[in-house]
Amino acid sequence: MQERAKISRRQILRGAADRFEVTGYGSTSMNDIVSAAQMTKGAVYFHFSSKDELAQAVIEEQHQISITAFTAVAATGAPALEQLVMVCHEMGRQLVADPIVRAGVRLTLELASADGSQGPYLAWIRELRKLAEAAKREGDIRDDVDPESVGRVAISAFTGVQLVSNVLTRRSDLDDRIDELFTLLLAGVVSDKRRGDVDSLVRCRLETYAS
Repeated sequence: MQERAKISRRQILRGAADRFEVTGYGSTSMNDIVSAAQMTKGAVYFHFSSKDELAQAVIEEQHQISITAFTAVAATGAPALEQLVMVCHEMGRQLVADPIVRAGVRLTLELASADGSQGPYLAWIRELRKLAEAAKREGDIRDDVDPESVGRVAISAFTGVQLVSNVLTRRSDLDDRIDELFTLLLAGVVSDKRRGDVDSLVRCRLETYAS
């Protein structure tokens, strides 16, 4: 029964993600989610008492998926600057491939604007700041660059890039747009010893580096 409950909960989250991704928080009703999940209303309410609870669960699921990008990238043992680029590309890949990630990112943006919830953004900034700090210690980022600024600007720019990519091409060009982002960002922060490596840094991907 416990395993069946987990499967049911996952199915509900998937249905909710499908609707939140398309219509957003405000225009999605619990009836919409019940229909998308192909479950009874009683089953949905057994797991989630409200639309808000479901939205928060989708955001949390998306956040956990996104954090796995940092774990997978760290396992490569790559220099921190390469990891920073790979993490953002991996987050972009997740956005294209996973409806829960797409829904969670949309919900995070919508609900943060409405109620000031900052948690996911602060977590992403913190993790990228740590990579920037390590890259600075490794001599790959200039001494006068603030790692906190790197994390904040990278996440802010990534958020804008993926939003515009979604509007213009449904994210079909997101990988290229992230390349553009890092071509400009890295040129402003890398140390002299890595200045000639910007083109190769921009092309860092988890799947190719790990292989």
